Amino acid sequence: MLIKSGDTVEVTTGNDRGTRARVASVLPAPSDGGANRVVVEGVNRVYRHVRKSQKNQQGGRLSKEMPIDASNVLFVCSACGKATRLGARINSDGSKVRYCKKCGAEHGVLRRPRSASKTAG
Repeated sequence: MLIKSGDTVEVTTGNDRGTRARVASVLPAPSDGGANRVVVEGVNRVYRHVRKSQKNQQGGRLSKEMPIDASNVLFVCSACGKATRLGARINSDGSKVRYCKKCGAEHGVLRRPRSASKTAG
């Protein structure tokens, strides 16, 4: 999954469609033991009923954000301002980067450049 915590995304389906917000956390693909879901701030809020306790003196209903599927959000490019898919490409120096599919702007390194000493030998 190319979406990371802190990215701005736009929700494409559901009650919160069209909402642009920041990704709070990422639950990666099932092969990594996750669920391929993201938690987006202010999106998919549910009520959690809690009993009075020392930790929660008042009790009642707490509103919390639940994860949504990663396929239901699109990355918002900071360069062009559009909701778009992300791609991954390898630069000439061997580093792997995320890039916007619409304008081609780079959005962070996924893998640092490979050094020549490790590959030779």
